[in-house]
Amino acid sequence: MKKTETSLPGVLLLEPRVFGDDRGFFLESYNERIFAELGIHEKFVQDNHSYSGRNVLRGLHYQIKQPQGKLVRVITGEIVDIAVDLRQSSATFGKWESFRLSGENKRMLWLPVGFAHGFLVASESAHVMYKTTDFYAPEHERTLAWNDPVLHIDWEFDGKPIVSPKDQRGQKFSECEKFR
Repeated sequence: MKKTETSLPGVLLLEPRVFGDDRGFFLESYNERIFAELGIHEKFVQDNHSYSGRNVLRGLHYQIKQPQGKLVRVITGEIVDIAVDLRQSSATFGKWESFRLSGENKRMLWLPVGFAHGFLVASESAHVMYKTTDFYAPEHERTLAWNDPVLHIDWEFDGKPIVSPKDQRGQKFSECEKFR
């Protein structure tokens, strides 16, 4: 597994070893021992699978209590994946970075606790799977405004985004709850 550090401390871009031949390919998407060698020691408790069409924007989500680390990968299609640092003690507090994840490039993104996360589907459709380090707790879920004018996130739109009513009500960065 190849590990690439990002501009956001703790956020890692991971590239699994892919073994391919004329029949297709094989890869290990998760191996506890290998992830520990990469510095990821968290226990995963839940797997989620999201299917969305082109221009669907999901996020930016986080849980203020029962916070979740996330290991994100795309099975089919392509997304623009966004991480926003909400850790007040971090040198990159309030900064964001985007990543292109696809079924073709097979990259994965590790987001530790303390980040808001969201994605935009850049292909006709996408199947996104992600492991979490804590269970979903709707009472603790928060949504950061995807279009916050201070953050000015470049979602790389190709058309108008399709956003749920819940995500349209996301809080501004200046007003949202943050991590210490």
